[in-house]
Amino acid sequence: MKKIVLSSLVIFGLTGAAMAQAATDFASVDTDANGGVSLVEAQVAWPDLTQEAFTAADTDGNGELSAEEYDALVAAAAVPAS
Repeated sequence: MKKIVLSSLVIFGLTGAAMAQAATDFASVDTDANGGVSLVEAQVAWPDLTQEAFTAADTDGNGELSAEEYDALVAAAAVPAS
């Protein structure tokens, strides 16, 4: 799954460096504290995050990132693109 997320980030122009600069912990990004991070919440932390990259990270397709999906997105963004 991490390969898919990383590929999506690279394909859609979101570099690891851009995300690493703004990345924060799940609880800080989940501003409404509902247990999921919406695209709007994620884009506050990462303005360059595209709908396509968010959708790729949302592996269960519920429209929000769970803590696990969020952690996978952060981990994939931290891997330098080659």
